[in-house]
Amino acid sequence: MSISFLERSRTFFAKPFFSDRRTTFSLWMLLAVAAAVAKLHSCNNFLIFRGVFWHTIHRTSLYAPYPEEYFDMNHYGPLFSLIIAPFSVPPLFVGLLTWLLTLTGFLYVAVRWSQFTWKQQLFVFWFCAHELLTALFMQQFNIAIAAIILLAYYCIEREKDFWAAFFIILGTLVKLYGIVGLAFFFFSRHRVRLVLSLLFWGVVLFAAPMVISSPEYILGQYHEWYVSLTEKNADNMFGSGTNISLLGLVRKVTHCATYSDAWLILGGLVLFAIPYLRLSQYKYTAFRQTLLASVLMFVVLFSTGSESSGYITPLIGVVIWYTASPWQRSRWDIALLVLVFILSSMSPSDLFPAYLRKQWVQPYALKALPVTIVWMKLCYEMTFRDYGKPLSA
Repeated sequence: MSISFLERSRTFFAKPFFSDRRTTFSLWMLLAVAAAVAKLHSCNNFLIFRGVFWHTIHRTSLYAPYPEEYFDMNHYGPLFSLIIAPFSVPPLFVGLLTWLLTLTGFLYVAVRWSQFTWKQQLFVFWFCAHELLTALFMQQFNIAIAAIILLAYYCIEREKDFWAAFFIILGTLVKLYGIVGLAFFFFSRHRVRLVLSLLFWGVVLFAAPMVISSPEYILGQYHEWYVSLTEKNADNMFGSGTNISLLGLVRKVTHCATYSDAWLILGGLVLFAIPYLRLSQYKYTAFRQTLLASVLMFVVLFSTGSESSGYITPLIGVVIWYTASPWQRSRWDIALLVLVFILSSMSPSDLFPAYLRKQWVQPYALKALPVTIVWMKLCYEMTFRDYGKPLSA
């Protein structure tokens, strides 16, 4: 690629239109509208979500199959019945459209409140737009999970521990992933308040669905939820549309079913935890943001339930990794960023060669590979580099 082409590209994208807040907001909202129109007659996931509310109202199982209503099954916690309620009552298209607009707006606000610089936010809005569309096509709550993790971090940074606890418990009781918000615990200046707030919101949000049903019913559904997640974990092992993670990548490449994922998870937890020992780095915003990036990637890379539509979360993490460092990124880092965009973001689309997608990317969960490489490099940087001294890469 010639230098002149790169310079022309930089000049083109430096135009005010691309950095205007109205442009980025309109783009994301248009993606939500386009997804709602495109998926009106094939919105199975949204039908499952609506069913969670109505099955709660009628006190029937949230985790049983309902082939007359939709295929597949619900795997979200009972608390989700309250979240989806406002979108379950209107006509289908109205509910679907407002659901996708709300998810998109929620993530947009989370990025805007994140305390990232405007350049970092712009990078998120443009780099992750295609991945957002992928998640919107699947009507997935993963978009909200990304927002919940960002807001938990933001609230702890702003010493709003009460609300940080709310987001952590909210995400945990809907899809478990929210529990990773506890990774920011050591950045809190009010840890006792945070613990007490977690207990408060744990009780309130655990019991909240009982308002539209009964205590006995909800307690029974929490038990069914546990059983359904256990069964789903076993089904995910070699599924073509699930386990798109580091765990799935290793298992699908080796075709081995006899080992335990616990060994990979343990190794990942060690790499994830080592940077916590660098107490002197906590005071640097770049270090804390990079730990946020690590959390956003880790939660998907080490989950057997990871799906293609869930990669909006780690791709935001990749952007933070690239933009938060106080040192200049190398050409290798740029190449890695491009690889993430091509293989992790574009591979599910029709713009990616179908042969490669069907024969290699999907069967071997290769969508996880570039993000895995970024996460491992991030772990190295957080372990050995000084975030208080801008240095050349």
